[in-house]
Formats: sequence, structure tokens, C-alpha cells
Amino acid sequence: MRQDKTRLYGGVAALVLLAGLGGFGIAKLSGGEKAGPAAAGEEHQEGPEGVVAMPAAAVQGAGILVQPVSVGGFANEVLAQATVEAAPNGQAVLTARAAGAVTRIYKRLGDPVRAGEPLAIVESREAAQIAADRSVAAARASLAQKQLAREQRLFQQRVSARQDLEQAQAEAAAANAEARRAQVASGAANVTADGRGVIVSSPISGRITAAPASLGAFVQSETELFRIADPRLIQVQASISGADAPRIAPGDRAVVELADGRALEGRVRSITPSLDAETRAATAVLDVPSLGLQPGQTVRVRIVPRGAGSSSTIVVPDEAVQSVEGRDVVFVRTQAGFQAVPVTVGQRSAGRAEIVSGLKPGQTIAARNAFLLKAELGKGEGDEH
Repeated sequence: MRQDKTRLYGGVAALVLLAGLGGFGIAKLSGGEKAGPAAAGEEHQEGPEGVVAMPAAAVQGAGILVQPVSVGGFANEVLAQATVEAAPNGQAVLTARAAGAVTRIYKRLGDPVRAGEPLAIVESREAAQIAADRSVAAARASLAQKQLAREQRLFQQRVSARQDLEQAQAEAAAANAEARRAQVASGAANVTADGRGVIVSSPISGRITAAPASLGAFVQSETELFRIADPRLIQVQASISGADAPRIAPGDRAVVELADGRALEGRVRSITPSLDAETRAATAVLDVPSLGLQPGQTVRVRIVPRGAGSSSTIVVPDEAVQSVEGRDVVFVRTQAGFQAVPVTVGQRSAGRAEIVSGLKPGQTIAARNAFLLKAELGKGEGDEH
């Protein structure tokens, strides 16, 4: 027994050192003396059993993940593999608006970009033609407006016929429309002020995730030059089997489980009404907070359909259940630290365990690295002996 406890001591050495450097301590309060200077001269007091005192700073520093328990048996949940994707408004593909040579590149791969910020310039004969059309159309519109003003004066002086005035009005309207068309075409191509090229700019803020553009290269119109992604605008796309797809509806609660043990709460935004012809699966789109998620990342999701049968069974991560003195316990978060609460475990599946009794909805538990609390509990018992 003493050798086992010695191994436990070594496993928490880093945790104790970290807490000590931060000015905090982790104490076992089961049957021990009150810690701190205030205990000097006081009589021996018994504390509650199975308690590990740990301030919030030490919990975070030790990497202990705390999360509320969730209610719902395995039969009520839909498990699926999913990937993190950029939201439709969180990714932009920038192309050349006209054929030409890349003469300027202002940004590199990974650089931050603001909406509207220029990234490159492509010199092009097409751009020159667009700029020329714009200038010609503007000049014709100006001339037509002057002719209209003259015809209006002549008509007021009863020198010119109404037909001549109406003709001038029609010609001015047509010239103005052509000038607007040329101006819009120039704006859509983002032609430079000197008319020699087009500016490649980003419609969104984010970072450059792809930059195939090369200085001096001749590119055709619509050639991809940059790809921009905003890491804050993501969505999770889950592959749902044909049997489970009818159970899921927009608004259903979802939990995204990451490889590091974190669990993010989300909601089903939408689900495709038909199955993919190749995979025979539907796609559910989940809205979740980004919180470090990256496009392309693989995750697992648990979806709880609102139409599923009610269940009072609590489900926790499997590693949250620890064995202490032959009993299964779960460490429940308290104001002072954690309380080891004996539980009865039902079935286990896919890294999770059903708690038949011992926990209540709304309690917060140590869901990851709970073994550190078990080790500290064992250390306290060894100190007592």
C-alpha cells in the first residue's frame, strides 16, 4: 500500500509545485488539522471526509476541466463524427477580375487582413479598356447634359420645339445610364485610379489561409490568388446516419467533444432533408462558439433530440469516475475545492458512463484529470498515517 501511495506522490508533484508557486495550497481535509497560521494553538478539528481543497487558480493551472453534468441516457442521444468548417460568411476566395500580370503583392500566407484591404494588383489591358469605357461614358453623359440644358433654354425662349427638348432629354437619360453602367463595371473590377490594373482586395476580415499568387505571373480572369478565413466564424458539420436523421431537428441541443477533453455546448442549426448519394448520410450543421476551433479539425458530437423520451440518468465522461478505496466516486466542485461523492455506475460506452445514483442535475464535476484529485486524496490519507 505504501509503495502505491509513493507512486501517487510522484504523479502530483508537478501539481503541488505549481500551486505552491502561485501562492496556493491543495489540502486534504479528511480528518486532518486545519491548515494555515490560524490553526496554530487551536484544538484538533475533524473536517468533512473526501474533500480536496483547491482554489480556482490551481484548478485551472492543473488542467482540471470542470463541467456540469448532463441528463439523458445513451438511447436518447445521437453520436456522430463531425468536422469543423468555415461558415459561408467566414471564408472568401479572391480571384483576378481581369487577365494580366501580378505586379504587386502586399500580403503573405498567414497575414491578418482587414475587409477592403488591398492584397495585390494585376496590370491588365482589360482593366485599361474598362477605365477607358468609363471615361468615354462620363464624357458623353456630360455632353448630353449640356445639350439638354441648352434645349431647355431654347424651349423656354420659344425658339426650339418641344420635340427637340424631348429628344435631348432622352439622349441625356441614355448617356447617364451608360455612364452608371461603366462606373459599376469599373467598381466591380476594382480598377486602379490610373486605369492600368485591378486591385485584389478582401471582402472580409481574417487571415490568409492560401496564397497561390506569384509576383510577375500572368493570370487569367477568375484565377484564384488568395483565400481568406475568419477563425471566429465557424460551424460544425456532423454526418448523421439515415436511421437517426429523422430524429434530429433545428434547435436540438448538441455537445461537441474535443480531443483535449473539452466539451462545447451548441445547437443544431439545420439538417439536410435528403441523404448523400455516396455516404447515405445526412449532414447536420451545428452552431458552436469558436473557442479555438480550427477549420478542418475533427470532433465528435452528441445530439439530444427534443423528441426523445425523457430520462433522468446522468451521463459523465468515463475518466470523471475514479476508484477510491474500492468505491466509484466523482469529484463534485465546491466553493473550497472538490468533494469525492460515491456514485453507482451503470453502463459505459464511447468514453462515457451513466450514473445511476449519487449525482444531481446542475452539479459541476471534474471531467478531466480527475485522477490528480484522487492522487491528492491518497496523499492526504498517507500523511494521516
